[in-house]
Amino acid sequence: MTVSTKRVARERRHLRVRKRVRGTAERPRLAVYRSNSGIYAQLIDDRLGRTLAAASSLDDGLTPEGDGKIGVASAVGKLVAERARQAGIEQAVFDRGGNRFHGRVKALADAARQGGLDF
Repeated sequence: MTVSTKRVARERRHLRVRKRVRGTAERPRLAVYRSNSGIYAQLIDDRLGRTLAAASSLDDGLTPEGDGKIGVASAVGKLVAERARQAGIEQAVFDRGGNRFHGRVKALADAARQGGLDF
């Protein structure tokens, strides 16, 4: 399987998820994008097309919680939950971005839940 067919397959899976998952101002969509080197999370209001809060592995002052990329992903999850709380958001719907709910994506989701975000 080439890189381009892997990308296309992930995008197709993401579209299947997005058919059902919609974000509102009261309950925004927690969208996760995972690249080979980093992980990114955004809380999105799909009605307005606006990002309400975001965090990524590129943010300054991010301290990994554990070893490797999974530790970085859990730190991003806690950071996005903290920023959501500051924006007055307590609930969200989870959009795994076409990735399996496993590894870094799961670590980010679990840390966001521990940080107080309900989904």
